[in-house]
Amino acid sequence: MSDSGPGGRATVMVVDDDADIRSLIVGQLQQENYRLLSAANLGELRRALQDEPIDLIVLDLNLPDGDGLSLCRELRAEGSPVQIIMVTARGSAVDRVLGLELGADDYLTKPFEPRELLVRIRNLLRRAKGEGTRPTAARYAHVGRWRLDLQQRRLVAPDDRLVMLSSAEFRLLSRFIDEPNVVLAREVLLPERKATAAFDRSIDLQVSRLRQKLAAIAGGDELILTVRGEGYVLACEVDYS
Repeated sequence: MSDSGPGGRATVMVVDDDADIRSLIVGQLQQENYRLLSAANLGELRRALQDEPIDLIVLDLNLPDGDGLSLCRELRAEGSPVQIIMVTARGSAVDRVLGLELGADDYLTKPFEPRELLVRIRNLLRRAKGEGTRPTAARYAHVGRWRLDLQQRRLVAPDDRLVMLSSAEFRLLSRFIDEPNVVLAREVLLPERKATAAFDRSIDLQVSRLRQKLAAIAGGDELILTVRGEGYVLACEVDYS
């Protein structure tokens, strides 16, 4: 990924012909340390791509001067590494598959939660930089003073005592270690129940049980924090060995 902005900030381009939607998305992204650009059509986007490097495009599917799918196909044919999140009011599985096949990195259907877009942008930019990716040969993920055994699916305390995890607890902790220090919404942590995750308390119960196990050593109960109104965050760095 290019260090296109001052201080190496990622440059994010928002492309939508609706000025209100553009302003809304740009306003939401201003809380992040991104360099933000916007365009109302494909012509403006193409000129911007010629003038400067862009790291990620939030691209509306239907634009007045063309189809976002066509542009996506063109960029990939040119070998462009820019990350693309396709945004559309069309939510059929066929549209989603077509967008991803033509080179989109992710796909969102309108209307969407701004925080979900934020999480997806963070994920793609971190992936492009090679961050947050588990080393293929890694056996352990180091979480605070704990180690998570990725093969045996169990926690290992500093004194080598073993703490067994249920399948749900292992999946949950694995999700957290893939994105440390990032607030994850309930629907992100519980994708199989995305439609009802905002009201589903089972994720809270799973987090509580996981916290209880982490609390077996001093400070362990402070590893997973609640962010009111947003979700949960693993508040530590993760290393692998």
